[in-house]
Order: sequence, then structure tokens, then C-alpha cells
Amino acid sequence: MTPHLTSNRKAQSGAALISAMLVVTLVATLASVALWQQWRHVEVESAERHRVQSSWLLNGALDWSRLILREDAMAGVAGSSGGNADHLAEPWALPLKEAKLSTFLAQDQQLREGDPEVFLSGQITDAQSRINLTNWFEASDGKVSAKMNEPMQLALVRLFNVLDLPRAELERLAAAWRAAAQSARLSNPAMGQASQGTASGASLLPQQVSQLQWLGLSADTVQRLSPYVTILPEVTPVNLNTASAEVIYATVPGLDLAAAQQFVQQRTRAHFSNLTDASKALGGKTLEARWHTVGTRFFEVWGRLRMEDRTQEETALILRDTGNVTFVWRQKIAGILPPSNRESLLQSSQP
Repeated sequence: MTPHLTSNRKAQSGAALISAMLVVTLVATLASVALWQQWRHVEVESAERHRVQSSWLLNGALDWSRLILREDAMAGVAGSSGGNADHLAEPWALPLKEAKLSTFLAQDQQLREGDPEVFLSGQITDAQSRINLTNWFEASDGKVSAKMNEPMQLALVRLFNVLDLPRAELERLAAAWRAAAQSARLSNPAMGQASQGTASGASLLPQQVSQLQWLGLSADTVQRLSPYVTILPEVTPVNLNTASAEVIYATVPGLDLAAAQQFVQQRTRAHFSNLTDASKALGGKTLEARWHTVGTRFFEVWGRLRMEDRTQEETALILRDTGNVTFVWRQKIAGILPPSNRESLLQSSQP
């Protein structure tokens, strides 16, 4: 065999080997892509299944909170728990610390192998334990107006002072709120709610405290103000049985902070069933039913469900009108690996 033929055969063998290696590489790549796509589909399906399961469980938890509030209202009508008064010693005010969902089940408490552990926590808070910013610009019919309410303005000034917040931000907020309220009123005079569009370029009226940054407040001011103010769909008084000392100090003219703190300490021993008793405890200060009360119609509910490394939170505003308990709004928040010791954004300062 000539050297020329030998070299040709070696070249052909080398080309065949390279071709075989390329084919193997291509097949391995395609197999890897197919395996990755399959894994991705499984992960997406698993995440969607967990999301749906979490939503259903949170729906059940929120319905449970509605039942608690309804039972409390029925007990008040029946003459127990101090009549129609709402206070921090009632069952709805007790927070639910993080606990295994299986502990709430009467049957099948043993998890099957491979099933994730599910943990549930939550809390109901009195939305009327805070100053309602909807009272700030109020018309005679209880709807939003462009006219400032002076007692409410005084209460906010006192609150900003006791919290050591910039007075300039309060003035900026007042101007922006007035413009947004006027725009909402002009765009739809029949409504006094905060969700109306603006025809003149003014900001929308917020529906939640976190949205106050729309109107010029800094993030730090909003965070420090959150435990003491709220935004409700209608004008509401402050519940003296659940409000913090700072809120009581701000909303009762002529009251000093020390007296407000003593009032809070006194009500921990026995709540107040009417404004007359509350007025006596405040040293005879005049209390108007327009601004103060001992009962509540609006409640905020926060719930969190943790499944493995995923969490899903939901907040809701509930209106309780005697035995009729309905949702005003609901908001869901999903996350992964939340920071430890995180507190509810809805949790107000409790004495």
C-alpha cells in the first residue's frame, strides 16, 4: 500500500471520529435542553400549585376573621362584652402567632411523605384606632370636600409635633390632598371616595397610608406615621378603647401626653362602655361623637402563609355593619425567604 493511500485512510478515520464526536455533543446538548425545559415546567407548575393552595388557605383564614368579627357584633347586640364597645381584650384583638396549619385540623394531622409544612399567622387590628385622613376634608354630607376641617388639622399638627415630624411635610400634604380632593369632586360630584380620576393633573387621593408618598411625604415620614393614621372610605371617629396614647393626645384638644398615657393605662383594667365614662377618665374633657367613639366598624386584617421557602401575605379592610361583614379592599403580596422578625405593616402601637 502506498504512503498516499495510507494518509488518505487516516484522514478519513479522523474526520469520521470528529463527526461522531460532534453528533454525540449535539445529542447531549439537545438532551440537556430538553431536561432543563422539563425541570422548568415542573418548577412553574409546582409554584403555581403552591400559589393556588396558598390563596385558598388565606381565603379561608380571612373568612375566619370575618366570622370572628360577626360573632363579636352579635355578642354586642345580645348585651355581652360591654354592649357595642370594642376593646383590646376581645377575641378579635388576639394575634395569631405562626403555627402549623395541621394543628387546626381535626383529622389527618400526620403529613404524608413529601408534603411541605404549612405555617399560618395573622392579626386583626382596629382601623379606627388611628386618625382617619378622610376626615381632613369633609363636607356636611360626610363626603370628601375641598374645605379643610379645622379640628382635624389641629389633631394632625399635634400628632406631627409629638412624633417630631417636619411641619413642612404636613403643609405639603395638606395642599396636595386639597387639590386631589377637589379634582375628585369635580370629576364625579356624586362620589366622595378617593379613587376618582383627576381632570386637572392633580394626584389621586390615596387609599392606603403607604401611598401618601404620592402627595409628597418622604418614605421615613410615612413609615413613622403609619401606626397612627389610616385612610378609610368614609368619615369615622377614633375608638378610645383601642387608640394609642399619641392618637388620643392629638385628637382631644387641651389634653397633654401624660394624661393620655394615664388614660391608656386605666382602660387596660376596664374598657369604656360609653363616651361619658371616657370623658370622666380624661378629666372631664368634652368628647363629640363626631370625633370619638367606643365602638368600631372598620377593621384591618393581615394574614401570612408560609410554605417551605415561599410566603404569601394578604391584607384586607373589612367593614362590619351589625351582622353584615364585607371586604372593602384586599391586597396580596407574595415573596421568598422573608427577613426574620418581620412585623405586620398593619400592626399599630399597642399599649
